Amino acid sequence: MNDYKNLKLIATSNPHIRSSETTRSIMLDVIIAMLPALAFACFNFGFRALTLTAVSVIGCMFFEWAYRKVMKKPQSVGDLSCVVTGMLLALTCPVQMPYWMILIGDFFAIILAKQLFGGIGKNFINPALVGRAMLVASYAGTMTSWADPAGPKAALFGATPDLITTATPLAMMKGGNFDALLATYDVPAMFLGQIPGSVGEVSAVALLLGGIYLLWRKVINWQIPVAYIATVAVLSFLFPKAGTGLEWMLYSIFGGGLFLGAFFMATDYATSPVTKKGQLIFGIGCGLFTVLIRYFGSYNEGVCYSIMVMNLLVALIDKYTKPTRFGVVKSDKKEAAAK
Repeated sequence: MNDYKNLKLIATSNPHIRSSETTRSIMLDVIIAMLPALAFACFNFGFRALTLTAVSVIGCMFFEWAYRKVMKKPQSVGDLSCVVTGMLLALTCPVQMPYWMILIGDFFAIILAKQLFGGIGKNFINPALVGRAMLVASYAGTMTSWADPAGPKAALFGATPDLITTATPLAMMKGGNFDALLATYDVPAMFLGQIPGSVGEVSAVALLLGGIYLLWRKVINWQIPVAYIATVAVLSFLFPKAGTGLEWMLYSIFGGGLFLGAFFMATDYATSPVTKKGQLIFGIGCGLFTVLIRYFGSYNEGVCYSIMVMNLLVALIDKYTKPTRFGVVKSDKKEAAAK
């Protein structure tokens, strides 16, 4: 029999489960997952896509460092969350936008949406989406002009005089030009990303590869992206505005920022529900608002604003989807909630 009196037992407070994952390692996985979309953007639009992303990342890193320095808080640049924000913001913008303009978006994303609320994990809304929303509100002309990938590539510095801008597939669908869209871009071109759009949203296959990587690495759960994309697909199939239901559905899910938003923005830890049921509700809500904005709003793309609206409902979703504690019966739970 063991002599328990001579055993060296160490008593510590919970939790006792330790993991090798850190904020930095998770953010590094997200960065890796975005590289296929960025690589395709360079192929599609030219290397200005890379320099624009680099400027955005450097801007976000600077604003986070400067704010923490001025406020005398511990530096958090090393956790790479600001790098992710900078990349996401660049991927949602036109490739030909001026560098100084994206720095303004970086400022709003890092200072207004993130740091003023306490930094990573304390923001209630996705910082990159806030930066994009502010840019759309302030520079609508630039933020709605899209380079044609079949035309000249954007210059690294300065304007490109012969750059061809054209309407995105969603803009053509919104304008009632669906037949012209079918004649211009087929489904494989939509899926691969040989279409006009923002830097990182055009290639569904590149974004899908990144999303699969995040799922494989268990950085994200399947509930939000699957519920989001499936909701948009089902509603678009059931209520097509032109063509067949299948055609309208495929062009709706491949023609905008749905895959980018579903895999990389809606799944943000700080601004999405923590429960599995809540994540399904969140994804369905994002899909519903996206379709409503596309169908009944003046804006042809609803991903950005739908996620932001659902971000505001996360606390409410978590409240009503949290599981019952072990040993607590429903009557006791109702009595505790009434107090």
